[in-house]
Amino acid sequence: MRDFRRRRVLKALCAAAMLAPAAAAADDLAAVFARMDQAAPKFKGMRADMKKVSHTAVIGEDSTDSGTIVVKVPKPHDYRMLMKFEKPDEKLVGVVGTAVEMYLPKAAEVQVYNFGKGHKAEVEQFLKLGFGSNSQELKDAYTVTYGGPETVAGEKATRIVLVPKSQDVANMFQKFELWISDATGISVQQKMYEKGGNYSLATYPNMKLDPNIKDSEVKLVTPPGVTRRKM
Repeated sequence: MRDFRRRRVLKALCAAAMLAPAAAAADDLAAVFARMDQAAPKFKGMRADMKKVSHTAVIGEDSTDSGTIVVKVPKPHDYRMLMKFEKPDEKLVGVVGTAVEMYLPKAAEVQVYNFGKGHKAEVEQFLKLGFGSNSQELKDAYTVTYGGPETVAGEKATRIVLVPKSQDVANMFQKFELWISDATGISVQQKMYEKGGNYSLATYPNMKLDPNIKDSEVKLVTPPGVTRRKM
């Protein structure tokens, strides 16, 4: 009888030990969501340095681009962005709504991508990953799990893992990781995993939230005479 009781007590202790980390993770994830929900309605714009690492699995090589990024959200569903890559090759990428333009100075060409109004929600979903998205938007589109605390770009952050619920998105990206700043509730790093082992990792050092970004700061301006090509 005593052995039976001991086994019951041990089983109960083991079950409690297994549940405790899960409960702690749930509490920690809820805390991340709370920070994001507090930051989301206040997010009107930001500027930061940018480093993007693209990993190609088949050859086991990384390529690194660096530059700056400016984001402006003057009102809900009005998302504007300008990325200036300076190294190793200069290029500018401007985003307004569902239109994306990439200016390649060496080729004197602007590549134009327009996803159309029918895909506005999907485009906005990608653009807002960590930049003004709230917890409900993430939970609607992804299965979200807690990753743990880390330090990124010199500040304390919490990593969360997002697995797409949409099969269309999952066919392109297996999962995403976001590092949410403990101080601001905004993503300071993002990682996108493609099928086949490829991934891209974008980090945003020296981020500054700014509600007064000028329209000119997020507008892609090119010299006259460049070729515009629809992709």
